Amino acid sequence: MKLDLTPKISDLRVRAVRVPMQHPHQTASGTVMESPLVLTDITTEDGVVGHSMVFTYTVAALKPTADLIHNLVPLLKGEMLAPVEIEQKLSRRFCLLGTQGLVGIALSAIDMALWDALARSHEVSLVRLLGGAAKPVPAYGSVGYDGVAGSAKHAETWVKQGFTGVKAKIGYPTVTEDVAVIRAIRKAVGSSVAIMVDYNQCLTPSQAIQRLRILDEEGLTWVEEPTLAHDYAGHAAIADAAKTPIQCGENWWGTQDMQHAINAGASDFMMPDVMKIGGATGWLRAASLAYARKIHISSHLWPEISAQLLCLTPTAHWLEYADWWNPVIAEPLPIVKGMANPADASGTGVAWDEKSLQRFAA
Repeated sequence: MKLDLTPKISDLRVRAVRVPMQHPHQTASGTVMESPLVLTDITTEDGVVGHSMVFTYTVAALKPTADLIHNLVPLLKGEMLAPVEIEQKLSRRFCLLGTQGLVGIALSAIDMALWDALARSHEVSLVRLLGGAAKPVPAYGSVGYDGVAGSAKHAETWVKQGFTGVKAKIGYPTVTEDVAVIRAIRKAVGSSVAIMVDYNQCLTPSQAIQRLRILDEEGLTWVEEPTLAHDYAGHAAIADAAKTPIQCGENWWGTQDMQHAINAGASDFMMPDVMKIGGATGWLRAASLAYARKIHISSHLWPEISAQLLCLTPTAHWLEYADWWNPVIAEPLPIVKGMANPADASGTGVAWDEKSLQRFAA
């Protein structure tokens, strides 16, 4: 079937779901029990449908985010299926309000659905549409704030599945407890597995510097967000004092935040979140910024689309794997021997298991 290569947008559908966590994910700031998700479907005049999914973190933001995405329909209907052009148009429209927070999430939902529709209209994956080649990407599994025994057990489970990296939540009352968790994980997974840790922004810069003087002896691959995500000066001071690489990025809104971090020397590695960085369009810009400075880039959540974007990223590092949303995805990203493999993906790799959506509808 020959498809129109410049189709126009005819419709947009938005749905909200609440997906229970199979294993509640504990962090230093609270426990994640469920995933509030907004699903967006954009349909073109020739019947192609592009999909995207965004995570609102809290149920309180679920309906406002869904409503905000739906309110963009008048700005999209009749427009040519051109993700970059539409991203620029919407950015100009929201310049005074700002493109962070819920607005940023809504714009990313649109952007990812547009790229999915465009790739599907050409009957290729996103990575092929953009001129890249699908290839295996190293992935790590996440461990919650589960204490010594729980963290070690969970990390061992990931390694038994073939993963060569694990990341644990820390930020316990004392650095002694942090070290105990790290050493228990190391004992459980062996010397060849990469161990990363995530403080989830819970320390002050001075506290972080004190703790990292001790953690520097543990052979960690990185220490993530030891202090507030947008405290670029604080992170720069920590990075300067620590031997272990500092990792930031999951809470940056758009490439302007990333540029501020680069200018400050705030992070040795960087891990954009495709939802917060500005969708696939924002990720491509972020990858270019990182390439210019030879900064390693990892992903945060969204494994299906992130695996393809990492294939396009010259300084690609690690994929963060999470199976939180697999119950609503028709074909979750396959992981083989610890490597994500997007070779068989259609579009961005995101499509729905409609029967499950009915069960989880909000």
